[in-house]
Amino acid sequence: MRITRNMGTLAVTGALTLTLAALAYPALLGVETTSATTVNVIANPSSGPLTEADRDFVVKVRAAGLWEYPVGQLALQKGTTPEVRTAGEHLISGHAGLDATSRKIAKELGITLPNKPSPQQQGFVSTLSANSGSKFNTEFANILRITHGQIFSTVAKIRATTQNSLVRQLADQANDTVLDHITVMEKTGLVDFDQVIIQETTAPKVPAVNLTPPAPQPGEPEVVLTPPAGGVSQPAAGATSQPAGGASQPPGAALPSPTPTVG
Repeated sequence: MRITRNMGTLAVTGALTLTLAALAYPALLGVETTSATTVNVIANPSSGPLTEADRDFVVKVRAAGLWEYPVGQLALQKGTTPEVRTAGEHLISGHAGLDATSRKIAKELGITLPNKPSPQQQGFVSTLSANSGSKFNTEFANILRITHGQIFSTVAKIRATTQNSLVRQLADQANDTVLDHITVMEKTGLVDFDQVIIQETTAPKVPAVNLTPPAPQPGEPEVVLTPPAGGVSQPAAGATSQPAGGASQPPGAALPSPTPTVG
């Protein structure tokens, strides 16, 4: 198979000592990188120094769930093999868990989180939404295997370098989840490892703006990725927006359809 190359607020008060810089939204977030400066401390909360790379990592985890969760739903709806549907279940349950953790620590650290994935990630969803049958199965397995392979090294780097205990907690959870997702993609039997390795190790040739999830608008409801009722074997109810009053509503407009790029 050949994949085309044209293929992260709430401020808290009290014990935390946060700088305004900690609330700034990341300027650039590539699929394969966090901030280039891993030692630039932007805040000193009680959980430990917070760097730009730490902040970007929390944003990256959130953004990943915003596209992989609906792709997991697509796998339940469109997957034609038990292995593909199982992989979809793992995406839904794994990213519901990571989303809960990332939203919790973001509130504690004063990190602004997106409510939509990056344009590139939206493109992945659009591509898979347009596919069906065996083509869906193959594109699903390979796109998800590539993107998880790319983020795996980022998780390891953050886990090894962060001095913030909350970010370390998220990295531990992300490590287990990403490894699980890599494994279930490989168990589909559809991964083209030659192409995966090429795509994983090649810098993305897309405009930087396409790699950054849009910042939420003032007053925009927070999107919550909810685990499916009754366990992951049930079809997921979908992402919901959580207004201040607590009522749920479907997320906003349909995703745009840019040409997705990996590598």
